[in-house]
Amino acid sequence: MDRQKYIDALKDRLEPNILNHSLSLEACMAGIYDYLQSQNQLDSSEPSREDWTLAGLIHDIDFSGDTKELHPARTKEVAALYNLEVPEIVYELVQDHDARTVPTPRTKAGWAIRCADSLTGLITAVAYVYPSRKLADVKVSSVLKRFLKEPKFAAGTRRDEVALCQQAPLNIPLEKFIEICLTSMQSISSTLGL
Repeated sequence: MDRQKYIDALKDRLEPNILNHSLSLEACMAGIYDYLQSQNQLDSSEPSREDWTLAGLIHDIDFSGDTKELHPARTKEVAALYNLEVPEIVYELVQDHDARTVPTPRTKAGWAIRCADSLTGLITAVAYVYPSRKLADVKVSSVLKRFLKEPKFAAGTRRDEVALCQQAPLNIPLEKFIEICLTSMQSISSTLGL
C-alpha cells in the first residue's frame, strides 16, 4: 500500500479538520492493535494491522461534497476517483464505524474503529482548552473527567459508542482506551499541528 496516495486523496477531498481526524483515527487504530497484540488478544481471524490503520485513515474519505449525505456507503466510489484500492475487509471496517450502517461490528477491528472514532474529537477539544493547545500537555485524567462529568464538552462525542470499549470483544477499560488513543495521537502531534 502506498500510504501517500491515500493521504494525497484525503488532502484533496477533505477539510483540514476532517483530514486531521482521519490521521488521528489511523494512529489510534495502530495503537489499539498494538495494545491488543501485546496482550495476546488478537487471533488469526482479525484483519492485519495494515487493514486496521488503512480503515482508520480512509473512514471519512466520502464525508464531503455530494457524497457526504450517503457516508460511508460511497467509500469505494470516492477511492476509485483517485485510483485507490479499498480491500473488502477495509471497506467492511469503514462501514463498521457507523452504527447506522452496521448495528454490530464483526471484528475487534470493527469495534475499535467505532469506539475510537469520536474520541479523537474529544481529545482534540481537550488540547484546545490548554493555553499551549498542545497534545503533549493533555493528561488522561483530563480527558476522562471531561468524558464522564462534562457531557456538554465536545457534545458531538458519541460517549455511548466510546464506552463500548469496556465490553466484549475489546474488554479495554475506558481509562486505558483513552490512554491508548491519547498516546497514539501525541505520537503524530507535529503532523496534526497540535
